[in-house]
Amino acid sequence: MAGHSKWHQIKHKKGKEDAARARVFSKLANAISAAAKSEPNPDFNPTLRSAIERAKKESMPAENIERAIKRATEAGNLEEIFIESYGPEGAAIIIEGLTQNKPRSINEIKILMGEHDIKLAAPGSVKWSFAKTEDGFTPNFKTDISQDAKDKITKFIEAAEEREDINSVYANI
Repeated sequence: MAGHSKWHQIKHKKGKEDAARARVFSKLANAISAAAKSEPNPDFNPTLRSAIERAKKESMPAENIERAIKRATEAGNLEEIFIESYGPEGAAIIIEGLTQNKPRSINEIKILMGEHDIKLAAPGSVKWSFAKTEDGFTPNFKTDISQDAKDKITKFIEAAEEREDINSVYANI
């Protein structure tokens, strides 16, 4: 019965789940820290309040939330990233994130974009095709593209969301 250890199966399953949960917590902590830069009290900061609500929805421990707020008030060096780009066949893509080193993160994102045939766009050239909502951005219209192009964009989105400094990626496909 070699290779049929129940603990072995549980360990690998739990490891994958814990890694995914850690990525989510990291992104939520960055969002909380960025929101807490201006005002660390959620009673006076609606952005921070909504970030804390999202964190609680994801079952993020209260001590992690407090640590993220404290990190923002002490360090205060998180910067927002907002990148507009075009995918294959003209699909619009918006990338949002938070980082401590903006030039490094932008260069790494550009490399990732190049690997997936995504082109950087000028500021404002893509944003018009999305509506800002409470949860992020929603496309105003869908772009009809081939299945091959959709697959490339989907692979890019998956790779981008694996990065710790990227919070969300939106596409109008």
